[in-house]
Amino acid sequence: MSSAPPPGLDPERLHALLERERPGLVGGPLRARLIEGGRSNLTYAVTDGTHRWVVRRPPLGHVLATAHDMRREHRVLSALHPTAVPVPRTLLLCEDEAVLGAPFYVMDFVPGTPYRTADQLAPLGAERTRGAVLGLVDTLVDLHAVDPDAVGLGDFGRPEGFLDRQLRRWGKQLAASRGRELAGVDELHTALGRALPHSPAPTVVHGDYRLDNVLVGEDDRITAVLDWEMSTLGDPLTDLGLLVMYSTPLDVPGSVISTTASAAGHPSPGELVERYAARSGRDVSSLAWYTAFAWFKLAVILEGIHYRHTLGRTVGSGFDRIGDLVPVFIEHGLDTLQEG
Repeated sequence: MSSAPPPGLDPERLHALLERERPGLVGGPLRARLIEGGRSNLTYAVTDGTHRWVVRRPPLGHVLATAHDMRREHRVLSALHPTAVPVPRTLLLCEDEAVLGAPFYVMDFVPGTPYRTADQLAPLGAERTRGAVLGLVDTLVDLHAVDPDAVGLGDFGRPEGFLDRQLRRWGKQLAASRGRELAGVDELHTALGRALPHSPAPTVVHGDYRLDNVLVGEDDRITAVLDWEMSTLGDPLTDLGLLVMYSTPLDVPGSVISTTASAAGHPSPGELVERYAARSGRDVSSLAWYTAFAWFKLAVILEGIHYRHTLGRTVGSGFDRIGDLVPVFIEHGLDTLQEG
């Protein structure tokens, strides 16, 4: 780790806090580095030279506290740690902004690899890749089997009218970033509204469940599910629909959207759905709606990024190609609904 502290984390202030709140935990001066890859909240690896921890905090200069709720993330991790769902153990929640400039929490460091692309999976080979992705489904079943009331998460969200609220929310997002004509997007939104399914019993929902939001250990088992900032109580099939979407090959050369679907050995979407249905006992007959909704949601997110790019508000490379992806996602959504 570099000697210069990364922006947003003062190792000396963090050390003083841990000494006060968790005496004996830290064995010496702390060093920290920013873990790349997060799209929203900032994640840091911290060490005293012997032990390692992870710190999560909102982005620098954050404004919307509700979008970066550290208390909420800390709460769901703490509640799930005693269950079969692999999550890091939380050590401390600090809401005093005088320490790091924003609320944050500290958790154990968990070893493992977040696989973001098919190329990264290639060294595993087909059989190990298949096992890792099937493990992703099994872990999702474990998450959806948790009784929210039993772990203190009975008031973690508002499950009533969940799908209707989600659809309206993403419709408003689309309207807010509308800078061009998008063939089929209104048709897709309307068709989703007409065919709203009846939700099963609510569960804890991750909200962004895919392979690069978990850590896979050397034995190809999932060591930790990460990035809980979208979690709530709601319809469990929204998690499965999103996973199916991310497991569908895009067939777009040079896509900036990370997907592992084309990796050798990667199970087909149908296999993932069958495994989930068999292990959870849930009715998945309306899954086409949930997958089409996932395509719509990602189309809206990408269009928002494209819109900000046209206004000159994005930093970095690759944003110029995102606009070309949006029609592909809309088309996939319409096709999925029709086939379903």
